[in-house]
Amino acid sequence: MADTPLVQMTGITKRFGGVTALQNVDLTAYAGEVLAIVGDNGAGKSTLIKVLTGVYQPTEGQIFIDGQKVDFSSHAEAIDAGIDAVYQTLALADHLDPAANMFLGNELTKTIFGIEILDNKRMRSETERVLMERLGVKLKSLDAPTESLSGGQRQAVAIARAVYSEGLRVLVMDEPTAALGPQETARTLKLIKNVKAQGLAVILISHSLDDVFEVSDRVHVQRRGQCVGVVKTSESSTQEVLGMIVGAEEAA
Repeated sequence: MADTPLVQMTGITKRFGGVTALQNVDLTAYAGEVLAIVGDNGAGKSTLIKVLTGVYQPTEGQIFIDGQKVDFSSHAEAIDAGIDAVYQTLALADHLDPAANMFLGNELTKTIFGIEILDNKRMRSETERVLMERLGVKLKSLDAPTESLSGGQRQAVAIARAVYSEGLRVLVMDEPTAALGPQETARTLKLIKNVKAQGLAVILISHSLDDVFEVSDRVHVQRRGQCVGVVKTSESSTQEVLGMIVGAEEAA
């Protein structure tokens, strides 16, 4: 893990009218680590991530990438800076095959007799290559519609679409194991480890502390719109983190 943060968010405050969703939140994420963000519903996890990925603009605070201040006015600008997200919904077109999903909106083309047509063969081979080289996944068939794939395989296609960008440096994953069975969860956690091993910073939002302690290096805990602590998973426990989530030390 690098010594200097790849991502640094300082003093992030986000208000929606009279409601303060985030209050003076700091966050750091390093290349080659998994940072988990945990907290109850309404703790500000999703809002914080949407600020990082350019969906929301902060009311106050600053974001630095590699020490350089950035101001994202859109999600597209965050992607250009190397930050992308795979949300719980995956945003896959179920009726399309994996290759079509991988290149949806960015289709590869070739020109024959002056006419530009889709290069389906290259898109299939690139999909196969990225799934295997970057994620260690081989699908039995690239012809089947994506809806016929298992939950873990669908997750792999969504991750492959994000990591296909050579400029990707930060991958945000929002509840990637939600609604998955034990085997599919294990496969998805392995995908996360594979992405981390390639030197990316992975930011994981999860309600499952078991999953968090399986794959993350550090845990950032949100409560009521504020960061109430960051711990190393190797030096902490699910009980300690749960106590921070619910404010056990406050009640004591």
